[in-house]
Amino acid sequence: MSELTFYTHPMSRGRVVRWMLEEVGIPYTVETMDFGPDMKTPEYLAINPMGKVPAIKHDSTIVTEVAAICAYLADQFPGRKLAPPSGSAERGAYYRWLFFMAGPFEMATSALAHGWKIDSSNAQSVGCGHVENSINTLEKVLGRTPYICGDTFSAADVLVSSYLWWETMQKNIPPNRVFQEYIQRTESRPAAKRANELDDALLESMKSAIA
Repeated sequence: MSELTFYTHPMSRGRVVRWMLEEVGIPYTVETMDFGPDMKTPEYLAINPMGKVPAIKHDSTIVTEVAAICAYLADQFPGRKLAPPSGSAERGAYYRWLFFMAGPFEMATSALAHGWKIDSSNAQSVGCGHVENSINTLEKVLGRTPYICGDTFSAADVLVSSYLWWETMQKNIPPNRVFQEYIQRTESRPAAKRANELDDALLESMKSAIA
């Protein structure tokens, strides 16, 4: 049996990967990392030189970055059908939205959250465009289909739903019926519920250890 180690903190993007791992349904070992020195040790920097979480080690393969981990797990465990078939039109959409969320969407919403100015004078050069463009792009797609790649849930939805939930909670995205219905639909999945319960319990145990 293969071995998979999951490096995370319950208040990080590791929550996205936890959901993906629960969708895949394989056993995994959790290595909880504290922010700060824990992530800067030589041992962990050998896993992720960026010194951040999440990361996974699957046998001898190390994967970092949320979108890459989700795509990797979907391909490694095809029986879960979390990626559209290779060569299909849906596969193209799948790649598109994985990278859209990890690139333009996250950059645009981060700029908004930190007060970085993106306007008509620099939107093209910074690459992500206005945050409104990212929001409108997603809204058009999710207003037509139940999931980001069509009628079937995929690993891309794990990423899209998680990011939309976070940005809505942080009030970087205004209330939106299309997004709210999509988040309710995706986050009601058993794997999503299990993942949240596990991370919430981990967070409480970490707080108790400090108290």
